[in-house]
Amino acid sequence: MNPGLIYLCRECIEKAMETEQTYTEESIRSLEWREHIRLRPGMYIGKLGDGSSPDDGIYVQIKEILDNSIDEFVMGYGKTIEVTIKDQHVCVRDYGRGIPLGKVIDCVSRINTGAKYDSRVFKKAVGLNGVGSKAVNALSSLFKVQSVRDGKSKVVEFHQGKLLTDDPEKPSDLRSGTIVNFIPDEEIFGKYHFIPEYVQKMLWNYVFLNNGLTILFNGERFHAQNGLLDLLNSYIDTPVLYPVIHLRDGDFECAFTHCEKYGEEYYSFVNGQHTTQGGTHQAAFREALVKTIREFYKKDFDTNDIKASLIAALSIKVQDPVFESQTKTKLGSVHIEPDGATIRNYIMDIVKRHLDNFLHMNPDIAEALLRKIMQSEKERKEWANIKKIARESVKKVSLHNKKLRDCRIHYNNHDDRRYESTIFITEGDSASGSITKARDVNTQAVFSLKGKPLNCFGLSKRVVYENEEFNLLQSALNVEEGLEELRYNYVVVATDADVDGMHIRLLLLTFFLQFYPDLVRNGHLYILQTPLFRVRNKQKTFYCYSPEEKAHALQQLGGNPEITRFKGLGEISPDEFKHFIAKDIRLDPVILTKESAVSDVLTFYMGKNTPERQNFIIDNLKIEADILEAAIVV
Repeated sequence: MNPGLIYLCRECIEKAMETEQTYTEESIRSLEWREHIRLRPGMYIGKLGDGSSPDDGIYVQIKEILDNSIDEFVMGYGKTIEVTIKDQHVCVRDYGRGIPLGKVIDCVSRINTGAKYDSRVFKKAVGLNGVGSKAVNALSSLFKVQSVRDGKSKVVEFHQGKLLTDDPEKPSDLRSGTIVNFIPDEEIFGKYHFIPEYVQKMLWNYVFLNNGLTILFNGERFHAQNGLLDLLNSYIDTPVLYPVIHLRDGDFECAFTHCEKYGEEYYSFVNGQHTTQGGTHQAAFREALVKTIREFYKKDFDTNDIKASLIAALSIKVQDPVFESQTKTKLGSVHIEPDGATIRNYIMDIVKRHLDNFLHMNPDIAEALLRKIMQSEKERKEWANIKKIARESVKKVSLHNKKLRDCRIHYNNHDDRRYESTIFITEGDSASGSITKARDVNTQAVFSLKGKPLNCFGLSKRVVYENEEFNLLQSALNVEEGLEELRYNYVVVATDADVDGMHIRLLLLTFFLQFYPDLVRNGHLYILQTPLFRVRNKQKTFYCYSPEEKAHALQQLGGNPEITRFKGLGEISPDEFKHFIAKDIRLDPVILTKESAVSDVLTFYMGKNTPERQNFIIDNLKIEADILEAAIVV
């Protein structure tokens, strides 16, 4: 036997014995509430992130505090909420009843403490577990709470969950309510920034779901009166085929229409909470819609033909809802109330009665809906053979070896790291080779394009199946039937920082906006930022993403450092690339604001309005002399 192997085996046995021997009473450790939250933040706020994604922890922190204020409004106290964000400082002020002064410390620092266990006080609240405000407290470098109630005020202040000050109660002439100030802790979140568009979307959802509520965000007023009708009209950015159908009854509300777009899109809520991953209520609505339409038209339509191009919003209020995680993105409840009707039967009954009546009373809309379903059926049958050939092509091409270097963990599984699941879309062997060698094989995949993708502006989705690159990319993402089985949380366009790279980026953005706009709307599409310059001497190296950062690096190093201008991803070695796609990765989210209609954006940038676009380019042209200077230095 190999003596080296014998030595290795003995070493393993000795280590195993040592581990076993050290497992004693002293090995058992009890953590304080704040220690556990800081050690396992993902259990309480999902992923961390730097603010570039709408589901990053800093936005969950805002939501957790806002939920308490919303619950006060729902119970009839306080019609206005003020939200202020300046740099990293967040302030949320409501005009509800205020936390009982003797319980302020307990409510924000004693786990599983709150009034929402008493359903007589908060019947259908969002915050149920007595955890949200404590998580925000533990994960903040500053957490300050002031409660004003019955003419008195109480202020307490914390640092990382530790109580710093506990001021005695004092008389106050302020209006009753609760004021929470906090700063997310950089020890937990690293360098982060708030993106206003993400906060604004969150606040709009709150006012859409709570008629009469006003939210002031940095002085901007958010208010709505028509519930989900306003929500859907606000988010629809493509032509609709018939006016939005809006149904309300008891604790359920829905609004929907069909648009000139591909796929399905849902905005679903439970007790005001945006359940981005759906749940039992969304499944019930989809089933009810299909069943009602089939019975109304007396035709056994294919489910996909009914749901194609559907955009819908739905909201339900449930007593003691069960969510699948603390972040409450998916409803797991079966019953609308304890020992009450099932959510499925409740929604089925409401949709069937009201939608059937609506279609009978609005024959023009019923006819438009029927035309849309028939058109979807015709397209499906025409494309059936094309899709079959396309799927066979995917099977023949070894994605793993030729186009896709996949990762082990995907977005739609149950691994705690699924939120990190990323696919980089690159062009050329050199760029994809560098990223492939530098990536984390557990959570990062690489898809390599062959040359520039086709300009698909104005083309039908048929091109997705006929074009090999698009067909393979669609298959890799697994988005043919919508986002429910999307395999990656981050879809990242990684192209060179030159004219060709920008062109490829634009063509890919066109592809996603044309055929998968919901992937963009739901915050999954990003642009990878890579350094333009490397500035170094024998002691230190700086990677600079802008001329300003390069100037700062030169100032720091002094002397005559070496300056390298990176012209393409393939020029960056795998060892260096590890720095840019790991913890310090810089991603720019592709954001569609309320004012950004997809059709208008695509028409302007990819359409035939040449003079208008030329004027735009001339007006925004910026000649960066620094790039020329860097080229001369190199």
